[in-house]
Amino acid sequence: MGKMVQNFCLGLFLQVLAVAAIGMDQHLNIWPMPKSVSHGYNNLYLSNDFELKTEGSKYVDASGILKDGFSRLIEIVEVAHVIDSNFSHFDHSALLQGMHVVILSPNDELQYGVDESYKLSIPAPGNEVYAHLEAQTVYGALHGLQTFSQLCQFNFTMRVIEVHKVPWTIIDQPRFSYRGLLIDTSRHYQPLPVIKNVIDSMTFAKLNVLHWHIVDSQSFPLEIPSYPKLWDGAYSVSERYTTADAAEIVSYAERRGINVLAEIDVPGHASSWGIGYPSLWPSMDCQQPLDVSNEFTFKVIDGILSDFSKIFKFRFVHLGGDEVNTSCWVKTPHVKKWLSKHGMNESQAYEYFVLRAQKIALSHGYEIVNWEETFNNFGSKLSRKTVVHNWLGGGVAEQVVAAGLRCIVSNQDKWYLDHLDTTWQEFYMNEPLTNITNPKQQQLVIGGEVCMWGEHIDGSDIEQTIWPRAAAAAERLWTAYDNLAKDPRQVTGRLAHFRCLLNRRGVAAAPLAGPGRVAPLEPGSCYVQ
Repeated sequence: MGKMVQNFCLGLFLQVLAVAAIGMDQHLNIWPMPKSVSHGYNNLYLSNDFELKTEGSKYVDASGILKDGFSRLIEIVEVAHVIDSNFSHFDHSALLQGMHVVILSPNDELQYGVDESYKLSIPAPGNEVYAHLEAQTVYGALHGLQTFSQLCQFNFTMRVIEVHKVPWTIIDQPRFSYRGLLIDTSRHYQPLPVIKNVIDSMTFAKLNVLHWHIVDSQSFPLEIPSYPKLWDGAYSVSERYTTADAAEIVSYAERRGINVLAEIDVPGHASSWGIGYPSLWPSMDCQQPLDVSNEFTFKVIDGILSDFSKIFKFRFVHLGGDEVNTSCWVKTPHVKKWLSKHGMNESQAYEYFVLRAQKIALSHGYEIVNWEETFNNFGSKLSRKTVVHNWLGGGVAEQVVAAGLRCIVSNQDKWYLDHLDTTWQEFYMNEPLTNITNPKQQQLVIGGEVCMWGEHIDGSDIEQTIWPRAAAAAERLWTAYDNLAKDPRQVTGRLAHFRCLLNRRGVAAAPLAGPGRVAPLEPGSCYVQ
């Protein structure tokens, strides 16, 4: 009985918070919050013939990215309701006829730092009413369509899609160019439809990098044509990805404005490599880190990155470098002999391995991301094209940028989604620029990433573990700092609204109450769970 009362009180408390927050921000149920917003108090209704117009745009949409984005917009605003309207009795000045999109750049190449800004305006009722969306690139336009979708709701009385609070003027751009989500397909295989669903859900929160931690010690699911036996490290013959599968994921993500950052984690976290090629192991009894003394090790890394370069077009590749226990090298006679011959101790061999892998990646045109241990151990030796990926805790980013290197923030105490005891409030308040006040150094923090490690995650629970906590971080990474709430209670209602929006769109986002991946406490409205 005590626990039931406690749960009831917690639910009631959350309801009060949500209602209070909705009362403060009832006209701004947009997530993440745009840079600048103004609105009115009238309503418009989407015409049955709501159309896309592109006159005056320099972008010709030869690849259909904008057209497909517009089709997805219609699908998500209708949220599977039957639109059963007869507009004959409507005031036609209240009908929104379509969206006029003007894109100023003809180029649709997606790369790091692409302009994602947009301006969205929706007029008050009048004659021939069209929303107007202007963006420098098609990817900014896709963000504008997402924001527009959040201004729409199904009117259950009239059975139409309503745009409330018009006129709207929204000017928006991201705070950080890198806004990432890591998925791990080695600890548990994630089927292709699941990965695509994750990509779709990322677009709703304006995340723009899928960090694909493809392989690890447990399994090697990706086909590598240069070294086909690496595939033997997959869990089973059906838990694999072909190169065509990987290319399809990259294409699917790119068409939605999301880059794919591929990772091979070396020299640790790689024992699965030796299933197909046992000579990559120092010995049968000591299987990782990869054998630093064997030239074949670096030939395989070169082959993998060569194959990667044909599929993964993002500027960066992630080479891992974390949690390397080098004791295996000194316990294995032939590796120990090699170390002695080259005058290296364990730590020097670790440095040699990482720097040689970096040179291979650079030869294939990549810039490099490495986990922070590489910086902590030999930061001054890293290529200047290295981005240091912070994960162990706070305070690292300020050291990295002070050394003149770029940084991605993913400190595990706040932005690891597999840490189920970390609340969305902690995700929201994690600030990548903590203690970094120099403007030039602030620019070296290219963004941040929430990490969905896969030890206890598979297709059955990945979505409710990612959402809504990833959305809390997404606003931190998108929204201008001055527009961010200083107290998470100020955004509870708005985030609850976004979580329910995800549910309506078929995303299994968990309740806000409690930490990650909780079930609803009791019967009640989605908005107060």
